[in-house]
Parts: sequence; C-alpha cells; structure tokens
Amino acid sequence: MDRIDLFRIYVRVAECASFTQAASSIGLPRSSVSTAIRDLETHVGARLLNRTTRRVSLTNDGIAFYERCQRLLADVEETEGLFRQSSADVGGRLRVDVPGRIGRLIIAPALPAFLARFPQLQVDLGITDRFVNLVEENVDCAIRVGPLSDSALIARRIGNLDLINCASPTYVAARGVPRTPADLDHHHAVLYASPSTGRTEDWEWLEDGVLRSRPMKGQVIVNNAEAYIACALAGLGMIQIPAYDVREPIAAGALVELLPAHRAPPMPMTLLYPHRRHLSRRLQVFIEWVVPLLETCAAK
Repeated sequence: MDRIDLFRIYVRVAECASFTQAASSIGLPRSSVSTAIRDLETHVGARLLNRTTRRVSLTNDGIAFYERCQRLLADVEETEGLFRQSSADVGGRLRVDVPGRIGRLIIAPALPAFLARFPQLQVDLGITDRFVNLVEENVDCAIRVGPLSDSALIARRIGNLDLINCASPTYVAARGVPRTPADLDHHHAVLYASPSTGRTEDWEWLEDGVLRSRPMKGQVIVNNAEAYIACALAGLGMIQIPAYDVREPIAAGALVELLPAHRAPPMPMTLLYPHRRHLSRRLQVFIEWVVPLLETCAAK
C-alpha cells in the first residue's frame, strides 16, 4: 500500500471516528484499515489516534497531521484531474457552512440541480448561525453575513443584504406604530444574542448618514434567525432582519415594515475559504455555482 493510500485511509478514519465505518466506506476489511493506521504511525513516528472500544479520536499530533493530509490529498486530486474536464470527474466530499436562513431558503432548494451536474460530489452542508473556525473544523468554505474577523482566510465579497425593521400586525395593534427612533422608548424588540459571543445586539439605524444605536427592552432573547422571526410573528416584538428573510411573511401581511426611513446599514455577505495554493476542483465548481445564486438576494 503506497503512502497516498495510507493518507486517504487515515483521513477517512478521522472523519468517521471509527475503524469499522471507515473500512465500510472505502471497501476494505477492518483489519486492513487497522494495519494501515499502525503502519502510518510507525512511519511518521507519532501516535495519531486515541483508540477506545467505542470511539476513535485524534491526538494533537493527529489533528495537525489530518489538516496536512487534507491539503496534500486535495493537491493530488487536482493533479490527477488536471486534464479531465467533465462534470462526472468532479467528486469527493465538500464541507460547507452557511447561516440558517440562507441554507434553508436559498442553497438547499437549489442543491438538487447542482448535484445532478456533479453526481460524484457529496456536500456536507452545515447550517448554523454560529461562526465556525474553518481550519480547526475542517470546513472547505463558509458563507458569512456581517463584519469579518478571520484575517487568515480568503474573503470574496458577494454583496450586501438590505435590512428592514418589522413586526406583526398583532404587535402594532397593541403598541402602535413607531414614527421616529425616539418612539422606541415605548416599544419592545425580540432581542437577538450572538451565537458566538452571547452579547445581545443593539437596535441600529442610519440618521443623516450617521450610524446610531441603542439597547431595546424585550421579554424574549433568541440566538438564531428562525426563532427571531417566529417570535416576531407571534407578536413578541420588533425585529431587524435581512429583507430576503421575510419576503414571504411581508407579502402575506403576517409582518409589516416599520420605520422605513430609519433602517440599519446593509450587512456584507462574504464567501470565505482557507488560504491554499490551489483550490480543489470540487470547491471551484461550488464557488462558481453558489456566488451567482447568492447574488440574487444581495444588493451590490
């Protein structure tokens, strides 16, 4: 068994956290997988895996080695497919992380057509409002909304998401319509806590080109967009949210826009991926597909 095969087996064991599952997924006997890992550890001179009767986990050396193996195997795949241009030759597993509403409303409905073009490709779609660490969590690319802090990542700006203020007709009937930001003293918001920091976001608006903000009163705090919208629909308070998120409830009259002259500034939407000399072909085709798709809900 050559060294590249050993690397592939190791990556599969690391991803499955199981010798048995890894062996089944690559069509080898479990004993062959165990022998391959043992040979690899002997060759590199380090213990890569912690083994128990129930689970396999990576050692600290194993984590570093796994990341190197991923990059090396991506380069090998790209080299092997250098002169193959058909969609059927694009394969493997692609790990993507996207915000909840973007994943549910935009990407997931469009995925069948994309995967039909690339039948050998498997997309591991993580849908969360938490900012994942792409390198530590072995994610190929991510879509993020809002300011960026990952300076080590490659960032491709997609566009801006317009934000609107809205609430349910039930809420408006109970508390009235705010006409100016000064009226916010008499209103409640559904409070949104960042999934990453736990900090509750202030209410924001632009006034004469200047960003203003203030804390709001509220009886409920949420940490994801689905709950944020659900609480607004239930009449629990006002929300600030990307316009594409609430197109349907606004059109149906389940939510109404408030303070249209005092919106928060648009939020940037960005595609991120780790810095690599060469992108795998599967990541290239995904980026070529997803950027135009997301541009449909972003203002340039």
